[in-house]
Amino acid sequence: MSSQDSPRFRALRSLLHPYTLGMALAVILTAAPAFCQQQNVTRYDAFLGYTYFSSPSIALVEKGVHLQLGVRPRTWYSVGFDYSRAGSDLVLTPSLLPPALQEGLSGQLTQLAALGRLPAGYVLKIPAHSVTQTMTVGPQLAYRHFKAVTLFVRPSFGAMREVATPHTQDPIATAIALQLAPSGKKLDWAGFYGFGGGADLLVSKHIAFRMQADLVYDHLFSDILQNGRRTLRLSIGPCFNFGKNIEE
Repeated sequence: MSSQDSPRFRALRSLLHPYTLGMALAVILTAAPAFCQQQNVTRYDAFLGYTYFSSPSIALVEKGVHLQLGVRPRTWYSVGFDYSRAGSDLVLTPSLLPPALQEGLSGQLTQLAALGRLPAGYVLKIPAHSVTQTMTVGPQLAYRHFKAVTLFVRPSFGAMREVATPHTQDPIATAIALQLAPSGKKLDWAGFYGFGGGADLLVSKHIAFRMQADLVYDHLFSDILQNGRRTLRLSIGPCFNFGKNIEE
């Protein structure tokens, strides 16, 4: 076999094909402007978009809105306010409760079974509607080396408020839900901590498309939930930049 028929030579020849070289040149020429330093960085920004919460440990997925307002003292960092609100349904089961509470409910169900008031094969489930709000004030660090994309990271420290409203469908679950939430709903506040980040795709001088994520830990409803939970928040939507140019 000649050297021109070898696999290495054929691979090299394919790389040197005019079409391949043309495509590679087009990619380089298209991407080159994106690697220029940003020349316009405004003082303020505002974001309003769709958000998605996922808390796998309690099988809760919520959807809602996300608002951010920020001011940039320097091009590389900003400080601002972050608020989000999302809601959906979840199902509370005995396995999520603290051991003492599990034992108490198990004793009640055993008594009902002894009295013949517990249906055969009954499984306790308490469906509820959850509304979660988050509030954060803090810094965000930005990397502006690319002309068309701004990358950013931030700590996520703040407060979380959740309201869970049971909507039970059987008398046993209704009675137990009233023990857990005598007022007909359960409200709690808790601090959370974690980290987040994302990217702004700069459409124009004043408009960008933001994609971001935060992963945080909290322990809401610590009196009735055995463990804390990790929550992932994903958000997408438009971002508006305004104010004077502070590019240094």
